[in-house]
Amino acid sequence: MSISGIAESAQYLTFKLEEEVFAVDVANVREILDFTPATKVPGTPEFMRGVINVRGNVVPIVDMRLKFGLSKTEKTVDTCIVVMEISVDDDKIVLGALVDSVQEVFEMEASQIEPPPRMGTRWKTEFIKGIGKRNDQLIIILDIDRVFSSNELSLLQDSAERIG
Repeated sequence: MSISGIAESAQYLTFKLEEEVFAVDVANVREILDFTPATKVPGTPEFMRGVINVRGNVVPIVDMRLKFGLSKTEKTVDTCIVVMEISVDDDKIVLGALVDSVQEVFEMEASQIEPPPRMGTRWKTEFIKGIGKRNDQLIIILDIDRVFSSNELSLLQDSAERIG
């Protein structure tokens, strides 16, 4: 079954939040960084941990666990920041996603991806492009451009510009 927005094979970067495995299209990923403490910006949502300097650019850091209603990410040896480029209203925003660990990059065929379930999932289905199956493991493929609302992204961009 073909999923809207997934017409052919694509490469995905997988990462973990708690025991769940998520994936984003590598086309959205700029780089992966080791955990770096962020400078907190007053007046931002709880899921925004702050900003960091990435090669001279101020990049907002978002705690994906908090964004998805989980507990705050605690620093471990595996904690990473996935720097991504997100499209919103013909604008590109760079942000860092704090995740428990990065797993791997692999290619997945459209035939390996099913539509998100209409119910029975603890994640908002509008964030999900599909559910991939690989080695008997289910992988939640995120539509990263839809995980954050336009208002949230504007707030993130504004706070980064205030600091930068």
